[in-house]
Amino acid sequence: MKFRKEYLILAVVIAALCVYLFTRQSDRTLYELPRLPEVSGGAVTKIEIEKPSGTIVLEKADESWFIGDRKYPAAKNKVTQMVDTIEDLTLTALIAESGDYVRYDLTDEKKITVKAYAGDRPVREFDIGKTGPSFRHTFVKLAGDPQVYNARDNFRNKFDRTVEELRDKYVLNFASSDIERIELIQGEDRLILTRQEAPLEQPQATQAHEGEKPSAIKSEMIWQTADGRRADAAAVDRLLTTMAQLECEKYINDRTKKDFSDPIYRIQLKGPQEFSLSIFAKQTDNAEQYPAVSSQNDSPFFLPDWRGDSLMPEFDELVTAEDGK
Repeated sequence: MKFRKEYLILAVVIAALCVYLFTRQSDRTLYELPRLPEVSGGAVTKIEIEKPSGTIVLEKADESWFIGDRKYPAAKNKVTQMVDTIEDLTLTALIAESGDYVRYDLTDEKKITVKAYAGDRPVREFDIGKTGPSFRHTFVKLAGDPQVYNARDNFRNKFDRTVEELRDKYVLNFASSDIERIELIQGEDRLILTRQEAPLEQPQATQAHEGEKPSAIKSEMIWQTADGRRADAAAVDRLLTTMAQLECEKYINDRTKKDFSDPIYRIQLKGPQEFSLSIFAKQTDNAEQYPAVSSQNDSPFFLPDWRGDSLMPEFDELVTAEDGK
């Protein structure tokens, strides 16, 4: 009798567990995550970023990205981060069905809407809210779907950028080893340096024995003025290295290159191509930036004063000796 009662209790427990597991499995099917269509990042040619402050449009042309109607070149690494996020968007959990978007920063006043296109065809659209508490997820909402999901990775900051932040800040970009001639102009003064091949100074050679070939004369590349004075190679290399991948601090959007004249310092470089940089006087006595223009950018820009100072060396800092010695 006792055993029969225990078996009955066990059967009831097993039945209850079966009901629970079945119900749980049924509930899980109600919360199945949407399957997002695959998107190839290489096929994306246009990205629209809608924020409460306005819309930014990025478009791809000839493997480069440009911003808005003015076709500002965009920073390649920042656009790549966006394209990678669009391609790899992965939902990891259903967070809310209630339509209460305030706690997730998915209201019209705070959300960022991203629309990606391949040509004229829309391939991905989603709203970005705030970063999740773990800082490894971001709250998102899909187009036409009122539910809030967790998406893998922290990526709101990749889209929450201004036009100025998205612009390519490189204003000069070349290989310093290609440069053969440097011309520095400061007021009425001018210094021209050319790259020359010069023999290395060696101890006086001993007379070769009969039948021996004389050793080859070794040489080095130096920078030299027109009158034979040798320049400080390390100082010249620092100048070229700084210019070779020069980034500005920000652009001057309310003026054009034609609005600037009479630079306080000008550098002209010649190799297979020619490059130039003109630096102008600060706009106020307490300004911390130099206005400047370059041959590789259509917009005037600001250089921080410490960078501008490093690009305006005194001539006697570069020329260290006379007569090529």
